[in-house]
Amino acid sequence: MAELEPTPEQLAALAAENEEAESVNYRPPAQKTLQEIQELDKDDESLRKYKEALLGPVVGDPNAKVNVLVTRLTLMCETAPAPLTLDLQGDLDVIKKQSFILKEGVEYRIKISFKVNKEIVSGLKYIQTTYRKGVKVDKTDYMVGSYGPRNTEYEFLTPLEEAPKGLIARGTYNIKSKFTDDDKHDHLSWEWNLNIKKEWKD
Repeated sequence: MAELEPTPEQLAALAAENEEAESVNYRPPAQKTLQEIQELDKDDESLRKYKEALLGPVVGDPNAKVNVLVTRLTLMCETAPAPLTLDLQGDLDVIKKQSFILKEGVEYRIKISFKVNKEIVSGLKYIQTTYRKGVKVDKTDYMVGSYGPRNTEYEFLTPLEEAPKGLIARGTYNIKSKFTDDDKHDHLSWEWNLNIKKEWKD
């Protein structure tokens, strides 16, 4: 049986359901380098020890080309027949043409893997905007947090979500993802596709 195509009215209704209130008016503090943070109050022994405990040893890769390197996006779903992972260090134009198949109604999370190489980054955010047939049906901002440089990757998991289900929900969704921060640095923007199907396999 052919899949039903959603009407523009149905897409508009879906977009209205997912509309969120504007975020609070927040102004980020001025950015400071690790060096500046360590130099502040260096004569105060207790504060110095506190900062050492908080920041840990300053590691990372000071020679890296970028401060924040987004490496992978993984769709975490316990019932998936195989891992669903995008290598974000590859060709983003190739990724744009790929499509994850997701069974309707399953629960899933998105995991973003990233590295911080040189300086503390504050207010990291993962922004995801979902389109169906060119119409925006959802936009979600996830607060990731603030991180210091280290040699190993960090991982951020979105809350558990349920894939849409039903004849009208089935089909391909184009997703525009962005990893940014308080200072509006675009660490990485990429596009990918999610194909909601009745079963994992065609």
